[in-house]
Amino acid sequence: MVDDRQEGDGGLAPEAFDAAPAIVAVISGPEQRLAYTNIAFRSTFGERSIGEPVRRAFGDLVQRGYFHLLERVLAGGEPVTLAEAPISLFFPDTGYEERFFSFSLTRVPGDEPAVLAVGVDVSEHAGAARRAGRTAGEQHRALRRFQSLIRVSAEIVWVTNPAGEPVEPSPGWERVTGQSWEGFRGKGWQQALHPEDREETARSWERALAQARPWRYVYRLRTVDGGYGHFQVNAAPVHENGVVMEWVGTCTDIEQQWQREFRRRLLDGAATATAERTGLREMLGALADVLVPALADGCGVHLLPDYVDRPAGAPLLAERVATAARADLPRQPPFGREWYAADSGFTRTVQRSRPLHHTFPQGRPPAGLLPEGTTEWLAAAGANSVVVMPVTVDGTVAAVVTAAVCGEREPLSRDDVDLMRQMFDHAHDALSSAIEYHRTQRVALALQHGLLAEPPVVPGLEIVARYRASPATAEVGGDWYDSFVPPDGAAVLAIGDATGHDLAATVAMSQLRNILRGLIVDRRERPGDVLRRLNIAMETLIPDGSATCALARVADDGPDGMRLDYAVAGHPPPVLVCPDGGVRLLEDGANPLLGLGPLFDEPYRSAQVRLPPGCTVLLYTDGLVERPGEHLDRGLERLCEQAGRLARRSLPAFCDGLLTRLPTAGIDDLAMIALRVPPPAGR
Repeated sequence: MVDDRQEGDGGLAPEAFDAAPAIVAVISGPEQRLAYTNIAFRSTFGERSIGEPVRRAFGDLVQRGYFHLLERVLAGGEPVTLAEAPISLFFPDTGYEERFFSFSLTRVPGDEPAVLAVGVDVSEHAGAARRAGRTAGEQHRALRRFQSLIRVSAEIVWVTNPAGEPVEPSPGWERVTGQSWEGFRGKGWQQALHPEDREETARSWERALAQARPWRYVYRLRTVDGGYGHFQVNAAPVHENGVVMEWVGTCTDIEQQWQREFRRRLLDGAATATAERTGLREMLGALADVLVPALADGCGVHLLPDYVDRPAGAPLLAERVATAARADLPRQPPFGREWYAADSGFTRTVQRSRPLHHTFPQGRPPAGLLPEGTTEWLAAAGANSVVVMPVTVDGTVAAVVTAAVCGEREPLSRDDVDLMRQMFDHAHDALSSAIEYHRTQRVALALQHGLLAEPPVVPGLEIVARYRASPATAEVGGDWYDSFVPPDGAAVLAIGDATGHDLAATVAMSQLRNILRGLIVDRRERPGDVLRRLNIAMETLIPDGSATCALARVADDGPDGMRLDYAVAGHPPPVLVCPDGGVRLLEDGANPLLGLGPLFDEPYRSAQVRLPPGCTVLLYTDGLVERPGEHLDRGLERLCEQAGRLARRSLPAFCDGLLTRLPTAGIDDLAMIALRVPPPAGR
């Protein structure tokens, strides 16, 4: 071995040929491996893999018979000489073309038989002679043969000039598309492509023209029946003297093949979407994202309630849990509840458990099929078809998928509806497990809400409460809130969190709430004193438990306005939000958490603050601000920032905005209760 390009063989010293002007190569052994190439060889044919069999190293060679000559020389030892032999392959400087070489093949003695190949490029001389010998009659016959091939071919065959513009009619193109020669010539052929494919197809074609390399592409072509089919185009440049003279290409109908591949990709995407998720909402949202934009331009998914005794003629309530839309279309809110009339297409579809398929003029959906908001979306998006498909899980319609196609896109077909059904059938087992989990969580949530009281109506004040269970567990938890009016007429707000995420935590939560009410109702004490007595009571009633709590009391102080008295036991501090967006954490009434018993027998502190007109007081549990691996202060900063931005919203919108905008961890329950003081008169 001389270097990575040269290999010695017996008495042969290949390196001696490095600077030779002729093309030199050594082919060694019965496997005909390329053992050496000189500089002239590499300049002409490009880098070829040393050590590879020549059949593989010259895989782009058209004339395969030359390999048999090598075998003959290796076997018999008789040299072979060829003059003006054509060789068609890829040349580094000019691309694919045919050249002519005179060369000899001579066997070289040694430990392993080898062949020395020496050649000279005679293309210029041979090409001139051949061109001179070609008669006009031969040219005419070749052209007639090519034109006849085009006419009888099942494929579309076309020819363009070097700029990529058709230079003669294509009967196959006109037969498939109905486009005449006048419409086909120039860049007119691009008008027969699907509007969504024209721009990218033109860019790809321009790149192929610039590089003078073969072009392989797939686009949608409008057919004579007005529909679109997928066609694969294959084109190659025709060279003469190293110059591209024209391009020849074919278009093959691959619609059936494309549909099979598209179906496989869609079903694989649905399988992946369900395999990587466990929550029902997340799973249905991922399936909606698979549908859009592959099969539809917009999609909504609704969960149905778990009851079978709905009276005849009663409307149907469905919970929207996921939406998806094409990037350039508006998207409906992903969550919400919608009522469907008993005689609506949606309700009938659920009752019959069969898909409902409608095609209609663009932007004019039928009335009464879907709720007003969805119908408005279909009209605004320019929908032309919609499918309402029930999803049956374990014999019951558990969800409904609504999919729509918009604009100039071909309306949804029966095949599309069948594919949608297959998607959700493939996801049946995963959906079954997720629905069972979801039902368990809903039962737990119903129990939790049954233990939480609705805020009272207090003249001159507004009170709103929110509770959201953790999506990561189906168990009940210990988060709670309460609000009531004792005999003295003040408004009392309380919120807390009993340790744990199980039934015992819920029982402890209920006991704490009831004890706290009993401690407040018969006497008027500062909030810190109430929490101290609650801590003492826990030692007897819940000896092994611990909890946090924030207690606030809002009363009218006469000319001085509203006053807030508060105390906190191991709980995140209340937040005071002024109408101008100013935010303040109320941290002066902080105390240890409840349940320490004799370990903490000190008085509990209370604090007091004046409440300006229009301000909001917010109590909340740690699920709103805590995230794993992050300091609590960062969560409190985010809360204050968002609360300031939402200060002028209505109180319900203020609470909902915090729930929506704050990046909670999603592993804990979350509760909040907010009170708003009336704004100044006249505002």
